[in-house]
Amino acid sequence: MPFALAILVGTQLVAEVLRRVLHLPLPGPVIGMFLLALALIGPARRWLAPTADKPSALEQTATTLISNMGLLFVPAGVGIVAELGVLQREWFPIVAGLIVSTVLGLIVTGVVMHRIMRRSEMRELSAAGRHEEAN
Repeated sequence: MPFALAILVGTQLVAEVLRRVLHLPLPGPVIGMFLLALALIGPARRWLAPTADKPSALEQTATTLISNMGLLFVPAGVGIVAELGVLQREWFPIVAGLIVSTVLGLIVTGVVMHRIMRRSEMRELSAAGRHEEAN
């Protein structure tokens, strides 16, 4: 478990350094997850991947962290209670921002999904057409 935790924290550290050095607009943890995903499909897979008889230490550590994720929300809850006055004064812009950002996120997701599905259907149709021409 210490090795797996070192990998998780290390990828986040490397990502945070990259973010600051390269002035990337993404948060360090997002870049770290991307780097970890690349490591899991790349050459480091043999050290990080599970074996046939048991899960890897990385998988066990990640599962433990996820199962205790509720504890990570305690500081956010404390922050909300601490800033309750601001929330009471500024409730309308906060609610409006939440609603607008949710609706925009759904619209963008729908448009992207529609375009991806349309491209996929066009490829299938063109592949089917080429297959029929060959016969």
